[in-house]
Amino acid sequence: MSENAQHSHGHGHGHGDGGEDGPSWTRAATLLQDAAPITIPEGASAMTIHVAWEPGDPGTPPHRHSGPAFGYVVKGAVRFELEGEPERVVEAGGTFWEPGGDAIHYQDGNALADARTEFVVTMMCAPGKPMLELVDEEELKQRAHLRAPRPTA
Repeated sequence: MSENAQHSHGHGHGHGDGGEDGPSWTRAATLLQDAAPITIPEGASAMTIHVAWEPGDPGTPPHRHSGPAFGYVVKGAVRFELEGEPERVVEAGGTFWEPGGDAIHYQDGNALADARTEFVVTMMCAPGKPMLELVDEEELKQRAHLRAPRPTA
């Protein structure tokens, strides 16, 4: 995976080192995602949103965020594609992240044709910038060489 892809460290990582036999507080948390390196814009604010896509919804058109975004799929499956990385499907219980800044986020839609998909995402937003900026067709053409090859049918 590229440096922008998620880093998964499995289950059982609590806050302390009590292991499976230690106090409950050492077993209460499970690490779902560890993303590095991240760059947070100076003076950034953070927002957490819940997104619910109906069956087959393609999601947000190609866009970018001014800062990093960290997501968790609550239900269903998200079709996720970030510039330079192959398209992938993140199922319920899975995580995703993107660095923000210049990178184009091509897809975040529902990968399921017959069920609703929901995810929660926390985004760091640069001051004075919108949470999300759509990318126009001209820029998509100019940056087409940076997009990973599309899956073949």
